[in-house]
Amino acid sequence: MAIEVSDAMRVFITERHHASLTTLRADGSPHVVPVGFTFDGRRVRVITRGGSMKVANARRGGRAAVSQVDGGRWVTFEGPVTVLETPAEVADAVSAYAGRYKQPAERDDRVVIAIEVDHVMCSRSLR
Repeated sequence: MAIEVSDAMRVFITERHHASLTTLRADGSPHVVPVGFTFDGRRVRVITRGGSMKVANARRGGRAAVSQVDGGRWVTFEGPVTVLETPAEVADAVSAYAGRYKQPAERDDRVVIAIEVDHVMCSRSLR
């Protein structure tokens, strides 16, 4: 199911900004790291290396959040988190990332952290 976003939010999440990804460690404490991300209307995708802590956290399932901030504008996408690993899923996420940021360097160990968005919070200007 697609998440409805305002025109202002759609513009904001296509501008070149980085964000913070929050996943949960095994002990339940938050692990927060800077990332680039894309949003396709229903899920957030973050490309990364397979051996990272954020991937280990995502593999346990649970929930995660991505927050992008620029001055007084901000948005947070939350939802259940999974790791995507098929070549097609990774290639699609890399293509989306390259469209928003730049073409990333080649990696043999790349995976995708995917958040199925079920909750969105944002600044008043993006509603």
